[in-house]
Amino acid sequence: ELLLIDFLGNVRSMLQHSYRYPAPRETVDFVSNGMRQMRGELTPAQDKRIAGLGIAMPFELWNWADTAGAPRDVMDEWRHRDIRADIQAQCDFPVYLQNDATSACGAELVFGQAGAARDFVYFYIGAFAGGGIVLNGRLFGGPTGNAGALGSMPVPGPDGKPTQLIDVASIAMLEKALNARGIEASHLWTSPEDWGEIGPELDGWIASASRALAYAIVAASSIIDFEAAVIDGWMPKAVRRQLVDAIIAAIATIDGEGLKLPAIREGTVGIHARALGGASLPLSERFLIGSTTISRSA
Repeated sequence: ELLLIDFLGNVRSMLQHSYRYPAPRETVDFVSNGMRQMRGELTPAQDKRIAGLGIAMPFELWNWADTAGAPRDVMDEWRHRDIRADIQAQCDFPVYLQNDATSACGAELVFGQAGAARDFVYFYIGAFAGGGIVLNGRLFGGPTGNAGALGSMPVPGPDGKPTQLIDVASIAMLEKALNARGIEASHLWTSPEDWGEIGPELDGWIASASRALAYAIVAASSIIDFEAAVIDGWMPKAVRRQLVDAIIAAIATIDGEGLKLPAIREGTVGIHARALGGASLPLSERFLIGSTTISRSA
């Protein structure tokens, strides 16, 4: 996704492109062509007011070749590419980089309806599952920007053996289940507002993902007594509601003695949270005290 937003977070223009798996060259080409198109629709005065460009993307993509179902040699290209620098070379304004799930968490904090919660753990379920942390009303990225790397949290897999959250709760796992039955699954990416009737594969994915997310929430709560755990993702609102209900039910079966467990609720920004959070990075860098953006030289 490529978004052009104003100071209030209103989306003025949006472009989307679906691909089988992320490749550096295709990604840079999409951004370059999209920027050219969007800037061509602005007046000279509007163009001069562009504050910058923010990139929201998973870190260390080369580690997720199997999860993405991508050729390892293609994913290895990410290891040797500095996407921020590649895009910066084409821009006359600053370019920032942040983990995509952290960006989604930031969007929930700034543009969402977080209510009175000043400390919450946030999960964004996209192609990959990930998350972020808000402490004292501020997004916490840590010294490298990778704090709240919840996709890497150890959880029980469907077989009971330890695995990572990303290998259970990611939508890529639902896609694999559908493909294994010969069901075309591109609508998971192209139609996030309405997946239609998927059937038992969706039920199975929700059962596995909710159990893994429940364990992740309980584990996170053993370190910080979060007020809330927020769940959002690239999915229809009805599916998000099912997932949250299943998480609440799963947590009730886990021994949480000695812990103050958070309230579980749905996110309020929705499917575009990652892109909106990324697009707002230049504004956060300029105007928000305690900004958590990764510096332009990172």
